[in-house]
Amino acid sequence: MKVLNLQCEHGHDFEGWFASEDDFRQQLESELLTCPVCGHTGIRKMLSAPRLNLGASAVAEAPVQGEVALGHAAPGTQLQARWLRAMRELVAQTEDVGDRFADQARAMHHGEIEQRNIRGKTTPEVAMELIEEGIEVMPLPALPAIKETLQ
Repeated sequence: MKVLNLQCEHGHDFEGWFASEDDFRQQLESELLTCPVCGHTGIRKMLSAPRLNLGASAVAEAPVQGEVALGHAAPGTQLQARWLRAMRELVAQTEDVGDRFADQARAMHHGEIEQRNIRGKTTPEVAMELIEEGIEVMPLPALPAIKETLQ
C-alpha cells in the first residue's frame, strides 16, 4: 500500500492511498483522481517522508537537514482538514431539502411544521429575505467531497 501526499492545482493538500505506483499513475491518467475539496483533476504528487513502523519502543529522532519531520503538516493543511470534518459533520446532522429550502425554513419559522436542522439551495436574494424575516440562515459552499472520505 502506498500512501502519497497529493495537491491539486488550487493548493489543496490531501492524502491518497494506492495499491501501487502504477495504480496511482493509472488513476491520475484516467482522471479518476480528484481533489476532495474542489473536485479538480489536476493533481500532483508532493514530497513525502517515508512512514516507518519501528514499533512502540522506537524513539523519534530530530529530522536531518533536508528531511521532513513526520506529523508536521504544511501550513493550512490542518485547518483544511478540520474544516472538512466540520462540514461533513454538518452534512451528517442536517436534512437536504434542496430547492425547497426557503419554503421549509419559513414553514418552521411560522410553526407550520416541526423544527429540524435543514440545508438546501436558494438564491442570495431569497436568503437575504429570510434573514430580514428573522430566519437564521448561513451560506455554505457546495463541495463535491463533503460526503466522501479523504482516502
